[in-house]
Amino acid sequence: MFNIHKIEIDWAGRPFILETGKIARQADGSVLATYGGTIVLATVVSAREPNSSQSFFPLTVNYQEKVYAAGRIPGGFFKREGRPSENETLISRLIDRPIRPLFPENYKNDTQIIVTVMQHDLENNPDVLSMIAASAALTLSGIPFLGPVACARVGYINGEYLLNPNIDEMPESRLDLVVAGTSDAVLMVESEAQELTEEVMLEAVMFGQLGFQPIIDAIIKLAEVAAKEPRNLELKDTSVLEERMVALSEKDLRKAYQIIDKQTRCSAVDKVYDEVKEKFLPENEQELEFTEEQVNTVFKQLQANIVRWNILDSGARIDGRDLKTIRSIEAQVGFLPRTHGSSLFTRGETQAIVVVTLGTGEDEQYMDMLTGLLKETFMLHYNFPPFSVGEIGRLASPSRREIGHGKLAWRAIHPVLPTKARFPYTIRAVSEITESNGSSSMATVCGTSLALMDAGVPIARPVAGIAMGLIKEGKHFAILSDILGDEDHLGDMDFKVAGTENGITSLQMDIKIDGITKEIMQIALEQAKDGRIHILNEMAKAISSSRSDLAEYAPRIETMEIPTEKIRDVIGSGGKVIREIVEKTGAKINIEDDGTVKIASSDAKTIEAARCWIHSIIDEPEIGKIYEGTVVKIADFGAFVNFFGSRDGLVHISQLSPERVSKTTDIVKEGDRVWVKLLGFDERGKVRLSMKVVDQKTGKEIVTKGKNEKIENPLDTSNKPSRRPRRNNKEN
Repeated sequence: MFNIHKIEIDWAGRPFILETGKIARQADGSVLATYGGTIVLATVVSAREPNSSQSFFPLTVNYQEKVYAAGRIPGGFFKREGRPSENETLISRLIDRPIRPLFPENYKNDTQIIVTVMQHDLENNPDVLSMIAASAALTLSGIPFLGPVACARVGYINGEYLLNPNIDEMPESRLDLVVAGTSDAVLMVESEAQELTEEVMLEAVMFGQLGFQPIIDAIIKLAEVAAKEPRNLELKDTSVLEERMVALSEKDLRKAYQIIDKQTRCSAVDKVYDEVKEKFLPENEQELEFTEEQVNTVFKQLQANIVRWNILDSGARIDGRDLKTIRSIEAQVGFLPRTHGSSLFTRGETQAIVVVTLGTGEDEQYMDMLTGLLKETFMLHYNFPPFSVGEIGRLASPSRREIGHGKLAWRAIHPVLPTKARFPYTIRAVSEITESNGSSSMATVCGTSLALMDAGVPIARPVAGIAMGLIKEGKHFAILSDILGDEDHLGDMDFKVAGTENGITSLQMDIKIDGITKEIMQIALEQAKDGRIHILNEMAKAISSSRSDLAEYAPRIETMEIPTEKIRDVIGSGGKVIREIVEKTGAKINIEDDGTVKIASSDAKTIEAARCWIHSIIDEPEIGKIYEGTVVKIADFGAFVNFFGSRDGLVHISQLSPERVSKTTDIVKEGDRVWVKLLGFDERGKVRLSMKVVDQKTGKEIVTKGKNEKIENPLDTSNKPSRRPRRNNKEN
């Protein structure tokens, strides 16, 4: 019934299995991949006919996590998986990036890859396994694909590289790097690092590429016995169109690409394209010699040839710079003075406004992951509105690109943030891209670093980012620093490097060709380091280190420790007590399981009021100490005063005033705020208070002196004369 094929190898000390022929047999390609105890299913389906309305390859990658894979039921009201989480979106992009360049340029058939996590052992991260499974499914499908590709994770612990560290080992690692590629070259890199050198990062990439070679061999072995017949791909000859378009448009296109200003240049290129369409796609013609897709493809290729060979031949770029020069930079902090921290970062025609907001534990982001509930104290959100590139567009929820760029910047900044114990704030940074012409994600890194320092967040060091490009034709290549949008679009590589003066914190690379060599990557890293140091120096003109104080409008957070057995008392039944403290004082309060209490407010008096209230709950009152309290009940024999949290005590009528008191209401009434001294406890444990020994205006104890300058102690009655002798003295 089933024609099952299976390949099993040992990879980094764990069993790795690829199986096909049993599951999802109606898909063009289907692979069940297992690593350790983690299992994913990858399927691929591609349409039989090309999509004539698409000018680009219509590939969709969907990675999805099923909560049952970890033996859990989804949280929330709806007990089923909903829209993709941020993590699912990021892994979908991770799979897409190394695969997309390996499809033929003229392949325009709708193609969908779906990867589903079926089982998670909570040890082996499914992202690397998912990318491998997708590559294997494509290789078996018969769809035109220049693979296979493979993938590996690299850690760096105690100065040694580790292939595919498990989830428990990652907190000890100074590096989290995912590398994908073919047997000969690297196609994609994604990483977060703790200020590692260029040499360490380069060797990590090479270590990962060497580490995934057994996986490529395994996919090839499986394809030899299970691959479908390859599809025929019709190659249409466009040489005649190319010759005629070059004769018509090359001269004007060259002039257009000598214009430095982006908007003016784009208008000039559009004008040339309008002439091309008028010539080759006339509206009044019933039968066209060339299709719109052919015209678009050839025109794009002509643009690429002009830009690329001009750079390779002369070293001159579109905006007149040489290969290494960085565009002019302007940095400003405090751009929005009422926010907690802000910056305006402009590099050439790319600009970002970044705003930092500080919050409390209540503002932490809760993420329901397969591995359990995760609380995140640092969030970075990237927004790319259409006006940033002079276009009209629909504003919707964040796109995959916006989520990916935000995460890249997050990885760059995260290694320099202070620990939660040192800086107990939740941090949210929002990057608003207001102009874009190349590497707005790296502008976000620079702007976020500036805004954090402006907010007084004690980051270890400033972080800057730079985007590198590549033009490669045969053995000739040129590496470009700080690429423009057109250089990214028409080039072969988008290589983003972020870090401090000490080392790299994040590296991301995407290749549009069949891979790059170690030599090219090494040159790119060295050139990127020079550019990064230059950008850091420019940023330092605005601010070079974190401010010593928080902004005026930022909340202050103070911490205190309480015994764990007192947590229940502070929270109260159903949270009644802590809600009352918050409502009455206006402070935000967060209590952790270890007894750490964080009190937040922009007003120091509010924090102190909350702190005193909590102390009144957990502490015991001290005999002889003065407290401020509220009269809560009046009686003939005295007044009851709430003076210490929920504790009440009696001020006997004889202790209300130094003078004789006939009625309690002559001195106090309910609701009065009074100062009292704790005299002690009677034989039944009842609290005895005194008002007469405390100045009711200042709250200070009244000190009385006798003939011998002896200070009276109201608690000591041993030397006081009796009432009767005092009466006799008065008569005398």
